[in-house]
Amino acid sequence: MFADDNNVYLMNPSATDCTGAYLIDRSPEYFEPILNYLRHGDVILDKHVNPKGVLEEAVFYGIDSMIPHLHQLIEESTSASSNNQSLTRMDVVRSIILTPTTSELRYQGVNLAGADLNRLDLRYINFKYACLSRCNLSGTNLSHCCLERADLSHANLEGCQLLGVKALCANMEGAILKGCNMEDPAGSRAVMEGVNLKGANLEGSNMAGVNLRVATLKNANLQNCDLRTAVLAGADLECCDLSGSDLHEANLRGANLKDAAFELMLTPLHMSQTIR
Repeated sequence: MFADDNNVYLMNPSATDCTGAYLIDRSPEYFEPILNYLRHGDVILDKHVNPKGVLEEAVFYGIDSMIPHLHQLIEESTSASSNNQSLTRMDVVRSIILTPTTSELRYQGVNLAGADLNRLDLRYINFKYACLSRCNLSGTNLSHCCLERADLSHANLEGCQLLGVKALCANMEGAILKGCNMEDPAGSRAVMEGVNLKGANLEGSNMAGVNLRVATLKNANLQNCDLRTAVLAGADLECCDLSGSDLHEANLRGANLKDAAFELMLTPLHMSQTIR
């Protein structure tokens, strides 16, 4: 069965059973598309069938007419996979350079996970629904950006400029925001309503006037923060460390302050700030 014209074996002969039937020890999963191809001439693969595995079987059985089709499927699959890869710092810098200052730069829904974007000027960019998880954004200017529902979990935003940022319902769980500035001298307020800052580190940040209504700040570090006139109504501040913070005229009505730390506060906390 495996001999050429000169009766020379091209590979070890297959084992046979008592009836003389040959045993071919190959994958039935990859062989099924080959059977179907021989029936109707089309290469049809189920979603979870790797075309590389079918290609190996086609080569083994010598189905030469099927091989070009499989190469094309592999190429298309590789291209689709590369399109899902996260963008790099160079990709972002290139797009900033090529975009006129009069045009809006939109990164809505793009994947920037793990990218190093530290110290870039990213003002006014639309990052709505974008994935910025574990990004290095330290020292970056994100003022007036749209970060609505963006994923910034475990990202490093230390020393960022966040003036007038719109981060409604963004995910910043475990993020580092030490020394950030959110106070805009022009009067625009950072909107972080409903944001998830669970376990985040905001130590020493200037958050005067920030809107953190119904935000989740459980176990967050807010030591020595400037929270003057900040809106924290309905926020979850359970086990949050607010030691040394300035909460002058901050709205804490309806906030969950269970086990929150308020040692060494710059201004006393009035009952009217916390009761509905």
